[in-house]
Amino acid sequence: MVGAGISGLICARTLADRGYRVRVFDKARGAGGRMSTRRAGAWRFDHGAQYFTVRDPGFRARVAAWRGDGLVAPWMGRIAVLDDGTTAVKSDDTERLVAVPGMNALCRHLGRDLDVSYETRVASLERTADRWRLGSSDGRDLGDFDAGVVSAPAPQAAALLGRAAPELAARAGAVAMSPCWAVMAAFPEPPVLAFDGAFVRRSPLAWVARNASKAGRPEGEAWVLHGSPEWSESNLELEPDEAAAQLLEAFAEAAGGLGSVPVHLEGHRWRHALPHAPLAEPCLFDAGRRLAVCGDWCGGPRVEGAFLSGGAAAQRLLGSATE
Repeated sequence: MVGAGISGLICARTLADRGYRVRVFDKARGAGGRMSTRRAGAWRFDHGAQYFTVRDPGFRARVAAWRGDGLVAPWMGRIAVLDDGTTAVKSDDTERLVAVPGMNALCRHLGRDLDVSYETRVASLERTADRWRLGSSDGRDLGDFDAGVVSAPAPQAAALLGRAAPELAARAGAVAMSPCWAVMAAFPEPPVLAFDGAFVRRSPLAWVARNASKAGRPEGEAWVLHGSPEWSESNLELEPDEAAAQLLEAFAEAAGGLGSVPVHLEGHRWRHALPHAPLAEPCLFDAGRRLAVCGDWCGGPRVEGAFLSGGAAAQRLLGSATE
């Protein structure tokens, strides 16, 4: 299993619960993918996925169980739209949910007793006889496996699958994904703002949120800012400090001032954040090679889409095991 985001881990969790031995590899230091939570001293930032919604009945049932276990709670924050200097409260009946105490809590829960190797970048995937052999970017042999799952952003999946499964690589490679610059800003005093989260129009920004307004987060003025896809694409190669400074300025302009200077300011570049046109299939699968590919670029974006994609990949592998 390549990737310890929610799609990879729900796939791994499903297979492990059915008695299969699963090993997961991820290049990051911990679980989460774009559901990660960043620490900076006492501050906490959900710098990727901000919240999630529920539409699918199967996902709704799993979320209900998570809510019962205290892993998920509604986000009761005030949501607004910032547009050219005006602030309008967003009145809708959308239930926005967050993982507790950080967005990475769900992935940590799913991977709690799995065999996961972090800080391990899988660089090669080769078919040897009837098995898959994985190699790391530093030249290590990661082992041979009966089946494989690639859960990574579409461009990364395409690169890894290029020689091993060219048909699947071509499908993944056809899905373009927009980048997103994320900014983590902590203020010594609360900005005088009439919202906890806001969609931003006609700005380098697309979204801003006060992290402490979400259930289970530490107190304090920790804010996450997301650049728009267009601005992030145009400024992809900026240094993180410069991207953070420019988006902070855009936040001050959109909000009509912030009142204080951040005591912590950090930029993070998500190179592959949002699929332009997700594939219609919930996952890709090669039954002959026993290879599945999943992610939020299959079936539909958002946390829910990633969850459903990973579950579909698991079911395809389980089905092939009984054929």
